[in-house]
Amino acid sequence: MARRAIYKLTEPVLQFALLSVALLLVLWAATLNLVRVETEGAEEIARISTLDLAETYEAQMVRALRDIEQTLNLVAYVSGQGDPETILSELSARGLLPPSALFIITVFAADGSGLVSTRPLGTVPALDMSVLQSTSDAEALLVSQPRFDADNQQWWLDFSIALFAPDGTVNGAVTVSADAEYFVSGYDADQLGEHGLLAVIGNDGNFRVRRSGDDTSFSGTDTILRELAGAASDMPTVSILLHEYDGVERYTHSREVFGFPLRLAVGLSLAEQHAGLAAIIRSYLWRTVAVSLLILLVTGTLGRMSSQLHHTRARVLEEQLEHARQVEYLAFHDSLTGLPNRSFFAKLLHQRIVDSRRSMKKFAVMFLDIDKFKIINDTLGHDAGDQLLKEVAHRIRAALRESDVVARMGGDEFTIILPETGEDEQLIEASRRILSLVRNSYLLAGQELRITVSIGISVYPRDGEDEDSLMKRADIAMYYAKGEGRNNFKFYTDEINTDSLERLTLEASLRNAVERNQLELFYQAKRDLSNDCITGMEALLRWHHPDLGLILPKQFIPIAEETRLIIPIGRWVLETACRQSVEWRNKGIDLSMAVNLSAVQFRDDNLLRDIEEVLAKVGMDPRMLELEITESMIMSDLTKTIGVMQGIKRLGVRIAIDDFGTGYSSLSALKDFPIDTIKIDGSFISDIVANKDSQGLAAAIIAMGRTLGLNVIAEGVESKDQMDYLKSGVCDEFQGFYLNKPMPSAEFERMLRKDSAT
Repeated sequence: MARRAIYKLTEPVLQFALLSVALLLVLWAATLNLVRVETEGAEEIARISTLDLAETYEAQMVRALRDIEQTLNLVAYVSGQGDPETILSELSARGLLPPSALFIITVFAADGSGLVSTRPLGTVPALDMSVLQSTSDAEALLVSQPRFDADNQQWWLDFSIALFAPDGTVNGAVTVSADAEYFVSGYDADQLGEHGLLAVIGNDGNFRVRRSGDDTSFSGTDTILRELAGAASDMPTVSILLHEYDGVERYTHSREVFGFPLRLAVGLSLAEQHAGLAAIIRSYLWRTVAVSLLILLVTGTLGRMSSQLHHTRARVLEEQLEHARQVEYLAFHDSLTGLPNRSFFAKLLHQRIVDSRRSMKKFAVMFLDIDKFKIINDTLGHDAGDQLLKEVAHRIRAALRESDVVARMGGDEFTIILPETGEDEQLIEASRRILSLVRNSYLLAGQELRITVSIGISVYPRDGEDEDSLMKRADIAMYYAKGEGRNNFKFYTDEINTDSLERLTLEASLRNAVERNQLELFYQAKRDLSNDCITGMEALLRWHHPDLGLILPKQFIPIAEETRLIIPIGRWVLETACRQSVEWRNKGIDLSMAVNLSAVQFRDDNLLRDIEEVLAKVGMDPRMLELEITESMIMSDLTKTIGVMQGIKRLGVRIAIDDFGTGYSSLSALKDFPIDTIKIDGSFISDIVANKDSQGLAAAIIAMGRTLGLNVIAEGVESKDQMDYLKSGVCDEFQGFYLNKPMPSAEFERMLRKDSAT
């Protein structure tokens, strides 16, 4: 590795690249240093200018304030020597008072009422004496908040000192009211700019007057100015601050006006101060960019010439390496999902057994299979099936730890190794995470669908100490999970192994069940929701095993479908149900008969011929027969499906869609099929009273069915609350354990006669 790195350093293309980088670093370092120097210089000039302007404006302000202070002291002195009502006119006549256009001098009594003023007393407001009465300093100068004179549309600042009686009590005051704008009238745009700042601040932190450009404001709180007043120090400082009232960033300085209870704030706009700097920096940068491009052009040309000399050799070497990587990857990974394949998984499992045997730690093997994957492939096509496999692989991987191994064995089968995980609680949690993620909805070929998986689990060394034993027993547990209704997981146990043997026994027995008269039909009534009257019946298959007793369809129908025994069994069910219907009709019981078709039957080329032969053989009116097919079946090979359904309709037989709402079709697809009835799946009815989603879907199915003129039946009604809710939704019919469980023909006939008698 070190030798290879040294070799690369000697390649001309890399050397030219390093040279260009070095030159660019030197060039840009020098440029950025110049920019830094210019920026620091501009900042220093701005700070010095701010301090100089602050000194200038402070001197102007001090002169004005000293004139005001002298006037106050003069009037106060004279007031103690003569008649207060004549002192102002005498002082004015002697030219000792400032111009009345800018200043108003008023003498107030102890109660704050005006005694005499350079303006008519009626225009002078009373003075609040509360602050002055608390002072003991004869020379204490108080500065008021700005006062607005509505008559003259003018803001005033009142400067006041107290008048003391011989006993030391305050018996009046002298006030000089100055035009507030006078104190910022010296704002010079040539020096401060259009966005500069000149402000007078009181000791309370509130500004008295503030000017920026042509905008002047009076009285109020300015956060920045208040902070400057609170942070005052002996050293003159200039800070770059963002003034929120106008959004301008300024070099700002605040200082106390010497000898007076006021502060002065001066600010220079950062943007205006740096306007010239920006042009200089742009000039530096453009020049540097131009030189950089020249360097890159020269070194790039030389580097490209060098690169061409090595390109062919590097390409050949890379192709050889890539080919080796591809061969290695394909040998050990599934090309569709990118997961380890069967061969690689076997190596990983063997190594895990070796490691666990040495460390004496347990681990688990999971065998996972997608439920009813063939239906999805047949329904949506193999491209959609491949996309589903990739998404399932991704979700399984997301549900597990980084250290867990997920592999695809082929088809829709996946295997998982969970190292150092042998406790049932951990495996249960992992299995539930997988089931939860996998059953979230998928969007494939424009269809939204949900799927489930079944998981079998074996644990080392409890269930086996070699690869074959662990894999076989996880596989057996997975098939047991499918047999228990799918969408779940099972641990391998000896009982499950026994059940697997029983399954083989069931398969062997099922082959002779028809000939040995072990099959029987039970019947369940369908009732009108408006009056509970029986409107028809559904034939349901049962198997009376000589050793195992009554076996329900969910236990043997999957076996019959896998072995295609469902074809002869389905013919027997159809003929037996039709024969029973004819027999009851001859006895005066005239009700329709519903018979279920499995997916294997529906795809059988002889289906239409079998239906026609059965109807002719037993002499049944085709209109009294209704064939039920599941929603998923009608979406498989649409052209053939519609052809078969049209053939059934030509025979005069009715068609019902069973388990509607659980497949992959949309409600709008119903209009394309020649059907008469839709049956809402019982999974939605079971929680329809409390579940808003189930209520919404049921309502949509009922509304669409009525729009298309279809009969709507609710399956699985098991309580009065469910039936009452369906009545409010205007569903047509229902069936379920609430009023009728499936029962043998004789018992069903007695129930029919009893029902008709009442």
